[in-house]
Formats: sequence, C-alpha cells, structure tokens
Amino acid sequence: MSTPHRAAGSRARGETASAEGLLRELAPQALAALVRRYGDFADCEDAVQEALIAATGDWPAQGVPHNPLGWLIRVASRRLANLYRGDIARRRREELAASWSISPTEPAPGRDDTLIVMLMCCHPGLSPASAIPLTLRAVGGLTTRELAAAFLVPEATMAQRISRAKAKIKASAEPFALPPADELPDCLRSVRHVLYLLFNEGYTTSSGPDLARADLSGEAIRLTRIMQASVPDDPEVTGLLALMLLTEARRRARTGPEGELIPLAEQDRAQWDAGLIAEGVARISGVLGGGHAGEYQLQAAIAAIHDQAPSHLATDWPQILVLYGLLETMTANPMVTLNRAVATAMVDGPRAGLALLDGLGARLGDHHRLHSVRAHLLAQAGDVDAAVAEFTAAAARTGNLRERHYLATQAARLSCRRGT
Repeated sequence: MSTPHRAAGSRARGETASAEGLLRELAPQALAALVRRYGDFADCEDAVQEALIAATGDWPAQGVPHNPLGWLIRVASRRLANLYRGDIARRRREELAASWSISPTEPAPGRDDTLIVMLMCCHPGLSPASAIPLTLRAVGGLTTRELAAAFLVPEATMAQRISRAKAKIKASAEPFALPPADELPDCLRSVRHVLYLLFNEGYTTSSGPDLARADLSGEAIRLTRIMQASVPDDPEVTGLLALMLLTEARRRARTGPEGELIPLAEQDRAQWDAGLIAEGVARISGVLGGGHAGEYQLQAAIAAIHDQAPSHLATDWPQILVLYGLLETMTANPMVTLNRAVATAMVDGPRAGLALLDGLGARLGDHHRLHSVRAHLLAQAGDVDAAVAEFTAAAARTGNLRERHYLATQAARLSCRRGT
C-alpha cells in the first residue's frame, strides 16, 4: 500500500483489539460510501468485507493508516473494479470501471450514512434470521465465518443466508437514501426490532453451552447507540437503548463462578453496573412523559424500576404490574402476559398469577418459559408435585444448557424436599 502508516509499535493483543474496534466502527461508513458511489449493495458489501479482511492482517503489523476510512474505501474500490473487470459482462463495464478514481490521496467522504446502511440491512422484506447476520456483517464488520460460529451453523449455510438477503435488497431496487419522512417510522421499526432480537440473543442465547454472548449484546448496544445518535428525537430508539443498558447492567450478577444461572431474585445487586444503570435511567427519564409511550419505553421503565430497587421484595411490583398491563394492551404479546403473571403473583399471590397462565399455551405453544413460570408459581403456592413436573418439562424444552441445568436443579431440589 502506498498510504503512509504510523510506526508499527507493539503488536500485542491490545493493538489488535484496538484495530478490530476501529474496523467495526468504520465498516458501515465504508460500505455507505461505496453504495452511494457505485450503487450495487451486494457487490459493494463483498468488496468491503475483503477490505476488512486485508486490514485485519495488515494494520496490526504495519500500524493503522493515517486515513483508515479512506484506506478501506480505496481497497474496497479496487476489489470492486477487479470484480467487474473479470466479469462476463466486462466489456459493458470496462468504461465504468475505468472511470472510477481510486487515487491514494482521495479524501474520505465527510458524511456518515450508517443509518441508511442499517435501514437497508433491516429491510421489512427480510426475516430476522436474515436481517440480523446481514446487519452484523455489513454494519458490525463480522466475517461470515464469525457469524457462522456465533449462530452455530455451517459457514456455507450462513453464506447462503447472507447471499439471499442481499439478493432481496437488490431486487427491491431501494435507492441509497433515507426514506421519505412519512415512511421513516415504519423503516425504523424494522431496525429496532432486529437490534432488540440481537440483544436478546446475546443476553440469553437460544442454544449452546453458555448462558449469554456478551459480544452479541455488546454489538447490539453499539449499533443502537449509532442509531440513537442518527435519530436523537425518536423516543422509541432512546427507549430501546435505555432498555439494553438497564438490562446489560445486571450481567455480572447473572452467573456464578462456574457460569451457572442466578435468577433475578437471588442476584447480588452490588455487582450491578451502576454506570449503566445511571445512563439508562437518565435516557428513559428524558423521553417518558413526552406523549404516547411506545413498547420499548415501557419495557425500559420496568427495567429501571427493577434496577433501582434495593431488593427483589422491595421492588415496586404494583407499578410494574400497571406497566405490564399497558404493554399487554399495546402489543398483545403472550410473553408480556407471562411477565404480567409474575408481577401479579408478587402483588396478589401465586394463585392469582397462575390464573393468568390458563389458556396461554394456545398462544405460546410448548415454550420452556411458560413451563418455567408455572413451575415457580406452583412452588410458591405449595404444589410441589406439579412444580417438579413443570420444572422438568421446562428443562427438556430449552436449548440453553445453563438454563437447562438450573431448571433441572430446581426440580431435583423440590423432589428432595418432597421426600424428606
């Protein structure tokens, strides 16, 4: 490369981590610059991925370039030009490729179009299973191999999933620009949903040996911060960020020395991150009361009540119950009903909570959380035999090994208590 580099200095892991963090920050900006200039999202995304891989090998050894974003754009542009020159239709594209200026002194673009890239990756026509990995690849800078490992699928499967997603975006012929003002709220809703699902997968993984994936939830928070900075006046984006921060604040207390699950009622609240709680409370306090509260704002308000309570029993459960009632009316989400049953049990007793679970199986199916909540409430009500059966059923239906171990342990403890 002809671009001057800073002195290589130490090549320890700290520098490598710093370079990787910078690459994740710059990846969507580089992609945005290419798509704005050349138009083809799929080809531009592939080219940026190749540039990121090149930088991963080059920067830790030679030092970060003085203009790292310009370096990525220039290398990706070369990859794109080479791709088109070698294509079957190269004769039609030679003129286009030849017209591209990739001067090493060309300045990086002064605008940051990361939000537009996120909107494209979270296109309403894509399922979350496609939108989440595409977002992590295009905006988060993760490679296909890293994504395959994160979601426990073969690399070829993940590559096909991403390829199909990019093909759908290409077929939609969406212009590389923010949507009209009247369409923006719906588009932002898709991005919020994808980031919410990404955070949840990182906070409690759907499968695998670990309770959580800090890298995924951390990336969800990073991307939501970017989104919030782009649309600071959107209260639901702020509410989503507050929800993530307030939930993430409890991470250290959720697991024991061996990685075992510790439920909320038993967590050492001294381990909760006071800084994240303070930021989350400030953010949700800044948007509540400004009009109609959306679902993420209500969830963040509930999380704030939990995080500010001195103990599980001293939590303002009546207020949480009211908020879950509003959230249930707004969303008709059966998971919200499940949480409202827990709050109802804390206010009116376990039998009142159990009554809310009647018929919920028709909406939730054979979900492990339904069995788990029913088991806890039955145990509180003194119905040990039924609680053991429900804990056992819940353990058999979760793919998270830490959750499974916790639920099976609860069943065993109740069985031992019953036998004494």
